[in-house]
Amino acid sequence: MAIREVLKMGDPRLLEVSRPVAPIDAETLAPLLEDMWDTMAAENGAGLAAPQIGVTQRVVIFGYQTNPRYPDAPPVPETVLINPEIEALGDAREDGWEGCLSVPGMRGVVSRYRDIRYRGFDQHGKPIEREASGFHARVVQHECDHLDGILYPFRIADLRRFGYLDTLIGQGVIELQPCDDEA
Repeated sequence: MAIREVLKMGDPRLLEVSRPVAPIDAETLAPLLEDMWDTMAAENGAGLAAPQIGVTQRVVIFGYQTNPRYPDAPPVPETVLINPEIEALGDAREDGWEGCLSVPGMRGVVSRYRDIRYRGFDQHGKPIEREASGFHARVVQHECDHLDGILYPFRIADLRRFGYLDTLIGQGVIELQPCDDEA
């Protein structure tokens, strides 16, 4: 359908808490979801939350086979997740570099639960329940944070581990090549 503008950090709409989707109606959601998938693909995203395109509903999408922004990340199943809930499976956490389409050109180290269970619904109102670990779990937690008005820089414990991607690469802090959208 359309590639939408991705809101950038500083836009107050990104700080709003999103409202639940009720009722879940595939026909009503179809245009939003098509726009989200188109926008995520155009931006080489690993996921996208509805608030990032100015829609304050509890809807996230994520998934890819390969992703140029995270070339070493394993595939994540393409998923529509509506009204999600996340449960940590244990206390184990992992630090990892994160980026965000709403914070372009930057990366920071964020601690996330290593293992989670997430629940919600697909666009047809069918329940989804999965366990995820590693990068898959990180992506889900990151996207669901958007639904509560939380951007990943808010979760960075040590701001010395936050910076512009091109500088982090140039200084040898991160070993990957920036994508065109992040160069």
